[in-house]
Amino acid sequence: TIRVRYSLLSASLAMPHMPATGVSGLDLYAQDENGRWRWAAVLGPTQQQVDATLASGLREGRRAYLVYLPLYNGVEDLAFGVPEGSTFQPIPPRTKDLIVYYGTSIAHGACASRPGMAFPAILGRRFDRPVVNLGFSGNGKMDMELADLLGELDAAVYCIDCLPNLVAGEVTERTGPFVRRLRELRPKTPIVLIEDRTYTNSWIHTERRARNDSSRQAFRAAYQQLLDQGVPHLYYVEGEHLLGDDDEAATDGSHPSDLGMMRMADALEKVLRPLLSD
Repeated sequence: TIRVRYSLLSASLAMPHMPATGVSGLDLYAQDENGRWRWAAVLGPTQQQVDATLASGLREGRRAYLVYLPLYNGVEDLAFGVPEGSTFQPIPPRTKDLIVYYGTSIAHGACASRPGMAFPAILGRRFDRPVVNLGFSGNGKMDMELADLLGELDAAVYCIDCLPNLVAGEVTERTGPFVRRLRELRPKTPIVLIEDRTYTNSWIHTERRARNDSSRQAFRAAYQQLLDQGVPHLYYVEGEHLLGDDDEAATDGSHPSDLGMMRMADALEKVLRPLLSD
């Protein structure tokens, strides 16, 4: 049995399009005998002060556990408890070979049903690497200050996924300076530029289709200009099929459901796998 006590900063435990398990819950994974991270339990709180059993009836044995904190609600304090006679030992955090993902509310985790289903978390488990998730809801805008901050991190790869928070003119204005600054700080680290996911109702909403098309045209032009200027170790991911082709993988046309999160992880894994193979 694993018990948990924690205090949430906000009394708003859920959102209209996202459950309390994702907004305010804890998500527990464990490593099996083959070293694979597998889901074990989730806690969906009903109040700000949580004192509850996170998991019970677990198979006996020594194993590593991984707990994802709430995707949106802040945690003020956190304590775990195990039965008398059991041992509980923290594992030092890994600070090297990071996957650094800079993006918007979609990277932030909206609208996964639980924290471990945000696609950066899925990628972290698949590669068994630490992920620095710099998804800022409404504020993934390729600000130059973020290029400086990203450059301070010892990354194995940088993923830049800001188009959902930018219009075409901003994409043109900001992409080149941002990437050149990050390349100046980290000359050899791969930088992956990722287009925005396709709005799942863009087939019938002409403004959304135009937003996808114009942003991508500006982004690809900026990418090509960077290549022409000799900026090395750049990679580009098209966004048209990140959520699949059946229009079923988002909660509101924009933010992925668990299905969309899994599809994004699948698509990005194919790009990142060769870059992280060393």
